[in-house]
Amino acid sequence: MKELFRTEEIVKLCHALNSKIRVDMLQDIYRNKGISLAELADRLHISKAAVTQNIKILVKANLIELKNTPGKHGQRKICYLKENGFIIRLKWNFDPNDMYEAEIPIGQYTDYKVLPTCGIATTKSMIGIEDDPRYFDAPSRTQAGILWMRQGYVEYRLPNYLKENQHPIEIQLSMELSSEAPGFSENWPSDIYFYLNGTELGHWTSPGDFGATQGLYTPPWWNINWNQYGLLKLLSINQRGTFLDGLMISPVTIDSLKLHYKSELKFRLAIPDNARNRGGMTIFGNGFGNYDQGIKLRVIYRETPGELKHGLEPSDFTPNI
Repeated sequence: MKELFRTEEIVKLCHALNSKIRVDMLQDIYRNKGISLAELADRLHISKAAVTQNIKILVKANLIELKNTPGKHGQRKICYLKENGFIIRLKWNFDPNDMYEAEIPIGQYTDYKVLPTCGIATTKSMIGIEDDPRYFDAPSRTQAGILWMRQGYVEYRLPNYLKENQHPIEIQLSMELSSEAPGFSENWPSDIYFYLNGTELGHWTSPGDFGATQGLYTPPWWNINWNQYGLLKLLSINQRGTFLDGLMISPVTIDSLKLHYKSELKFRLAIPDNARNRGGMTIFGNGFGNYDQGIKLRVIYRETPGELKHGLEPSDFTPNI
């Protein structure tokens, strides 16, 4: 799930989707992960030249990614879908320049409590052995591409780049998550809770621990009987409440958190003791799952009334979703 509000991004997306052929291509790429351009042309009964022409538009819109892999007759280009959902914000009451973004590697947590089943791995190998929480202290954890636990939490310290006259009006976090079952199970519900500075923001029930098909970025050495990918979730805390993929999950507002330029930003993902569905948690990072990313952060802010830009009033900064 990705939120778009910049005009050029929205125009590129709408242009890319303004074609039945390109929509058919996207749907086929989604159903057949890692399909080649030649296979795509055969399946849709169109020429390779038509596929190439339309693929360029989809790549430009940041909808798909191409990779070169060895084939029987040399290199072959295969396609992966980068996003399968969008939120388009046609109106926003802030200057698009009044924000900052960062990406936190999933192994760069600052605190944790983990109960087996658990483990952590880089894109090249396991870190230590399975079901031994001690390896969550390994120095190589900062290179982790996947980590999992049956119960417990990991906490991240998010960067605060606000200046003294800037005040946050929305914090967005996107991450790829799933449950944690023994092996894997497509039907394995788990309540994953979100916290910021100790305040519970709400929770999301992951439907399962997905492993029936290989993750787009999951490395070949990974056990085929383990979880392969998660679902990309977008968490937003603003002046109206806390939302997950655009749906409110709690009335906690950003104003109630009383954040400022000196505030710590401690973000916790947890399976607490009181969760109704304690089905564990898997966090996917760079090099694993279906999305090649860590935890992406976006902080939107406003400046104090004495230094507002473009003559806007303070009430104009209330975000609309």
